[in-house]
Amino acid sequence: MAKSVVIIGCQWGDEGKGKLVDLLTDRVSAVVRFQGGHNAGHTLVIRGRKIILHLIPSGILREDVLCVIGNGVVISPSALMEEIKMLEQQGILVKGRLKISSACPLVLLYHVALDRAREAARCKQAIGTTGRGIGPAYEDKIARRALRVGDLLDESNFTANLREIVDYHNFILREYYRVEPVNYDQVLEQTLELRSNIDHLITDVPMLLAQIRQQNKNILFEGAQGAFLDIDHGTYPYVTSSNTTAGGASTGSGVGPLHLDYVLGITKAYTTRVGYGPFPTELKDDIGIHLAKRGQEFGATTNRPRRCGWLDLVALRRAITISSVSSLCVTKLDVLDGIESLHICIAYYYNGQRFDLLSDSKILDRCEPIYIELPGWQEITAGITEYDQLPHNARSYLQKIEELCGIPIDIVSTGADREQTVVLRDPFAI
Repeated sequence: MAKSVVIIGCQWGDEGKGKLVDLLTDRVSAVVRFQGGHNAGHTLVIRGRKIILHLIPSGILREDVLCVIGNGVVISPSALMEEIKMLEQQGILVKGRLKISSACPLVLLYHVALDRAREAARCKQAIGTTGRGIGPAYEDKIARRALRVGDLLDESNFTANLREIVDYHNFILREYYRVEPVNYDQVLEQTLELRSNIDHLITDVPMLLAQIRQQNKNILFEGAQGAFLDIDHGTYPYVTSSNTTAGGASTGSGVGPLHLDYVLGITKAYTTRVGYGPFPTELKDDIGIHLAKRGQEFGATTNRPRRCGWLDLVALRRAITISSVSSLCVTKLDVLDGIESLHICIAYYYNGQRFDLLSDSKILDRCEPIYIELPGWQEITAGITEYDQLPHNARSYLQKIEELCGIPIDIVSTGADREQTVVLRDPFAI
């Protein structure tokens, strides 16, 4: 029987979701992106070749797989075309295999201008956005003034509506932020120029996915960012502007929640975070530097260095709960190779009390992590593909995560390449 599997991040993003989507795509007919924009970055390594994607689903590297961008995604036409061009220059067919919801809001030049002006005005209170206009685009969506992909098909209405929206945002840019407004003619010309490359990709995504399911074919839903960047459930206000948890797969694609069969949660063997915001297990010592260097911890989208720390099970257990995670995939196990002693955060200490669970993210920066210590391993795990070949202490580390989280680990990643993976249970075969 066909399955619909959702892949989501269980930390602050950058968990390695793209690799897992690519790995599992040979089991599916379609891969669906359901939230975020080109602020996300999924790095794929196939036989040593690295490809970074921002908007197009990671399944694009598998032939004959349909790639779908759902209504929960905000789309920059220019960024999309750049990505398509990059892939096709490498011999990867895109246009014949990509479908886009007509309901996707557009990210245009004024969104970028607003994003950057706002971050500059906040100074030390900046959120740490990518500056790519994602937040303002979602704001327009909620305010019901967004221009959407489907609007490009009616040039007359699009032109008139764009004028009104540009005037609105230019007033804010000019009068509140005291920066240069955007040029209406430039926005219009650039967008209409790109329209001919997009209009044939537009489709009714909910009905398309319903048909695929009725044909008894598997579907994979690809999340961007991570659980604690969710606009509702993350470490607010240091969050993204969309729902990054598993529920977003339904609202961001038009697939009913009862048709989502399995949720695979991705977590690193340690924890990272890009940008500002609380991070209880952050390490600012030699171990933190080692993790960053060994794990090549730089953001795929912005190349910003990631903050690194020990694995936080208080956060991970919460991510499992709010996304009803069925099982885990642990990535970057090999980054821990050679560390003599490992730590896992099992609770927080705050204001004289111990908390095994924590609901108020605003006090996270004042919480002290409570750790358990486990022995590390000196053997090399990089590239191992069989569980029994992992060092004893590495298996004990994974088993402790399973024990404390209460769900199984189905997959372990031991390197960046598609092949460097231990698959204990196939989510599509369970």
